Amino acid sequence: MDFSWSLNPYTGCAHRCTFCYVRAFEERADRPGDERYGSVVRVKVNVVEVLREELGRPSWRREGVAVGAATDPYQPAEGRFRLTRGCIAALGEHRTPFNLITRGPLVVRDLDVLTEAARRAAVSIHFSIPTLDLEVWRRTEPGTAPPRQRLRALSRLAEAGIRAGVAMAPVLPGISDRPEQLAEVVRAARDAGAAFLWPGWLHLKGATRAFFLESLARDWPEELARYQRLYGARSYLARDQSETLKNRVAALRLRYPLRPQPGRIRPPEEPSQLLLPI
Repeated sequence: MDFSWSLNPYTGCAHRCTFCYVRAFEERADRPGDERYGSVVRVKVNVVEVLREELGRPSWRREGVAVGAATDPYQPAEGRFRLTRGCIAALGEHRTPFNLITRGPLVVRDLDVLTEAARRAAVSIHFSIPTLDLEVWRRTEPGTAPPRQRLRALSRLAEAGIRAGVAMAPVLPGISDRPEQLAEVVRAARDAGAAFLWPGWLHLKGATRAFFLESLARDWPEELARYQRLYGARSYLARDQSETLKNRVAALRLRYPLRPQPGRIRPPEEPSQLLLPI
């Protein structure tokens, strides 16, 4: 992963996506990664205070931080606890670059702290939008906001000068990887003012593998044999398959070039910046 530090104000996620790779992490921590995953969300109520202490250490070098690598920082609990908001404010105060990945349109609530943070350090918001196909969305992301709501949130952030883009992941072989499905996402990202877009295939490991294949057998039984053949005993697709997706999306980006909003907020130049996919 292209980051040294990650930050997750919550453990567990109410979105309960069938493909969520965190199910495997939960299993390793002796917590359920099956259908019970997401029924309990653990709230790190003192995370903002602890973060400020850590960022205030003389040894802190303002390295990049990935927010939401193991749970959505804007899942419903954030509406009540506002911990992600507090963490963004703390990161901004300490001029620490960060990227944040979410499926939650609630992020627009925090435009004020995001704008202030972006004036001090590099900030990027990645909206996870693997597909705009409503049938696929309903079956695989049961607890999330509709994907076009995420695109509207992206537009709001882009218009305000925040660097925002699309994480088109995970793409599901045989389910959401048809040329027209991929093109729809790239075209919509362009129209929303996305500054970047990157794709990724589904990863299957541990409890994620077991739960996703169970869901697949229920919702797309005709695809089960394909997945067993493609993945075998591996967690990832073969390299040639991964390259195929990258090449398809690269071609679509040439056909529908991104048009980032002008006037994006730019922080002062820093020797240490967070490396992000473009």
